[in-house]
Amino acid sequence: MDKAADRIADAIVNREKIAVFGDYDVDGATSTAVLKRFFQMAGHDIRVYIPDRIDEGYGPNINAFETLKSEGAKVCLTVDCGITAFEPIEAGTDMGMDMIILDHHAAEPRLPKSYACVNANRLDDESGLRHLAAVGIAFLTCVAVNRSLRQKGYYDSGERSEPRLPLLLDLVALGTVCDVVPLTDVNRV
Repeated sequence: MDKAADRIADAIVNREKIAVFGDYDVDGATSTAVLKRFFQMAGHDIRVYIPDRIDEGYGPNINAFETLKSEGAKVCLTVDCGITAFEPIEAGTDMGMDMIILDHHAAEPRLPKSYACVNANRLDDESGLRHLAAVGIAFLTCVAVNRSLRQKGYYDSGERSEPRLPLLLDLVALGTVCDVVPLTDVNRV
């Protein structure tokens, strides 16, 4: 998480183009919307890409990453997908994008070749948050990015105020309930 948050914060500070590749179900759509709203609140616009269910199928694909790269994306986040998309994630990395996976699906022992992989269902994860939907992962990523921006002095000039993260919780609740994850611990909150 720290590696992903610092890279995303650096991209915001340096005005780099960031793309989000989301999934088309409710968890993926709310995850994407949480990120879009967070970046807007932080004064940085992002490119959102949701694949066409019929033409592109499920999950990350090389053609989408070629499009995002051609549009100037330096950082690409996948949400609610990507943990087993080895070939497309590696292709995005080889294109020169810093690929950051924000997912909650079960991971294999081998992880995709990415800049960072934030997933509470990694075999090496000890967070105790395996029950989160992707929207919960996306929200906690926003919290971590906001902390990193604060540490980097992004808000110090007074030109912008810190994002009001509680304003994102309606989307977090919707994605959590619709993905039918257990309503325990942080999910219940």
